[in-house]
Amino acid sequence: MWNSFTQYFNKDPFTRFNSTVGKFVGFTELGVKNAERWNKGPELQQWRAERDRYCLHNIKNDYSVVLVKSVLPQIRLRLDKQGRDDHLARLICSAYDFYPPAIDVYWLKDGKKVTGDVTATEEMADGDWYYQYHSHLDYTPKSGEKISCVVEHVSSTKPIVTDWNPSLPETDRNKIAIGSSGLVLGLVLSAAGFIYYKKKSTGRILVPS
Repeated sequence: MWNSFTQYFNKDPFTRFNSTVGKFVGFTELGVKNAERWNKGPELQQWRAERDRYCLHNIKNDYSVVLVKSVLPQIRLRLDKQGRDDHLARLICSAYDFYPPAIDVYWLKDGKKVTGDVTATEEMADGDWYYQYHSHLDYTPKSGEKISCVVEHVSSTKPIVTDWNPSLPETDRNKIAIGSSGLVLGLVLSAAGFIYYKKKSTGRILVPS
């Protein structure tokens, strides 16, 4: 069967019209014989005409579409490791689903570019023309410090800046809320017990409602 400009048998190519050299080439014994025969017959001129009519005309359009295409990256900034007991915290800035693959990702601390404690992956292909990239920042958390991930890509006319929001996740906020409620309840019960003790010691027992 013919598949584009290549003839296959059991999924293996055995004859191909090579548009670069402008003739048929063979990959097997039968393919070489076919190539020699077709290069001497009318098939060669037919395929050369198809190359000029279809391939050379459309290749410019196809390449222009691919080369000018650009897709804005999707940015995700997250905490990978919480810093505790003099251990560094780690932030990960990820860029997803962007094209072309060339991208620049860097970090800012209070507006100044970070030059150390940064590691990054290569641009990784997703297999669907899109790419992803991940940058890691190890740092010591400081109160009031502003950390930002900056992404520069041809799809955006200006740098894409994502600020790190150190606010706690919902689960941690719930833990703090429960702990605070328990503390308040403990203080109320302690105060009630103290009042009860004082009243009892004076012979007047008053049970707080």
